[in-house]
Amino acid sequence: MLELPAELTHRQARACLQKLQQSLGEQTDSQVELDASSLQRFDSSALSVLLEFRRTCERQGKSLRLHGLRGQLADLAVLYGVADLLPPA
Repeated sequence: MLELPAELTHRQARACLQKLQQSLGEQTDSQVELDASSLQRFDSSALSVLLEFRRTCERQGKSLRLHGLRGQLADLAVLYGVADLLPPA
């Protein structure tokens, strides 16, 4: 299972997305599991990373399953109107 870091703000967004995308090549299943439970400090860039990673998964014929998407990040997804694009596992 892939994991998000404890901190994901604008500063870390590009590196985090690149790491996730590189790790995707190692995933043999059609479902990619991503754990967001360790995420503690974030801004809206975290949603951008999740959405872009979801698009990357879809381009490779894979689906993204999010674990641990809760609290303020889930609230932020609702506020931005993208919660339906990031359904929990």
